[in-house]
Amino acid sequence: MLAMDAADRPLMTLDEALAALEEVLPVPATPGIHADRDDPALDLSSMDGLAVRAEDGRRLRRFAGTCFAGQDPSALRVDPGTGVRIMTGAALPAGADAVVPVEDLEETDGGWIPRASPVPGAFVRKRGEQAAAGMLLRQAGAPLTGPWIGLAAQVGRAFPELRRLKVGIASTGDELCSAPAPWQIRDANGPMLRALVHFLGADPVPLPPLPDDSDALAAFFRGHGDLEVVLTSGGVSLGEKDHVPRVLARLGARQLFHRIRLKPGKPTLAALLGRQVLLCLPGNPVSAYLNARIFLPTVLARLAGQPVPRLWHSGALAESVANAGDRPLLHPCTVHQGLLHPLESRGSADLVRLANAQACVWVPEGGLPAGPARYLEIL
Repeated sequence: MLAMDAADRPLMTLDEALAALEEVLPVPATPGIHADRDDPALDLSSMDGLAVRAEDGRRLRRFAGTCFAGQDPSALRVDPGTGVRIMTGAALPAGADAVVPVEDLEETDGGWIPRASPVPGAFVRKRGEQAAAGMLLRQAGAPLTGPWIGLAAQVGRAFPELRRLKVGIASTGDELCSAPAPWQIRDANGPMLRALVHFLGADPVPLPPLPDDSDALAAFFRGHGDLEVVLTSGGVSLGEKDHVPRVLARLGARQLFHRIRLKPGKPTLAALLGRQVLLCLPGNPVSAYLNARIFLPTVLARLAGQPVPRLWHSGALAESVANAGDRPLLHPCTVHQGLLHPLESRGSADLVRLANAQACVWVPEGGLPAGPARYLEIL
């Protein structure tokens, strides 16, 4: 009955499926960041050179000391006719209002002469020019990025501990075997998906292959609640041994989508089991890879509080690709000198063509002529 209900439901578009994932995986809240002091806190040099009084023009400057970044400048002073050697990031000593870069100085026996008259404020980062104390620097709720963490550290705020998300990966199917008879196959999906998870910046957790048995599947889904994300491949279509949708329904999982308008990948299922995200992929390797490639970056980014990465790239298709089906098609291509060259493909089981591709082009119903196209990179 469940299979018949699924077959009768309209297929969800890819955009709708991605939106369903984003809706249930909101970006974790980040606090607002305020400046704890003026930034910079003092006038600083932006170059290695000589700190001077601009009003002295091109006259000779006698050496009056050296100021390094991080050094208290209070013991130094620039008086008329003097200059202080200064390094990038060092605070200007009293009396100085400009910096002459090293390359704009002529050294003589008595000191240094600027090649041109200095201008007040030249090569000086003025106190508070980036931010005044108390200023809001980043709104609350911003995505967690490297610069956000750097900004939090700069103002003395605590920032979250960073860690890689753990993604469990299991293949299903009685046909899987390490030493296959002619009617059996090796598990290609598990190693392939582990590589993809690694390339996307998460930690893959290999899990044992699963038989086509509803009790074994139920025990599996109940037994890995410590993982944030679990990928499975196989068992999600409408066949007699496709138990995954029924098992998840029995366990009370919240189904986000099942069956999408995409070729390959129509049977793909996503669900929440407690707080765990389940991506249950079709068993054919091209379909398993491409749907993981599409949906997993959104899941990982949302769980990590990061911006969702761009999925599609713009390119040019060298020759037309036919699509007589009723769903958009992802077609494997090589990429040469900026052009997408379609490969002959034999469907969702054709791992040979996918392994030789650098991209998959989006082909709408009715086909796509040569010219502008959007494509998905193969990682």
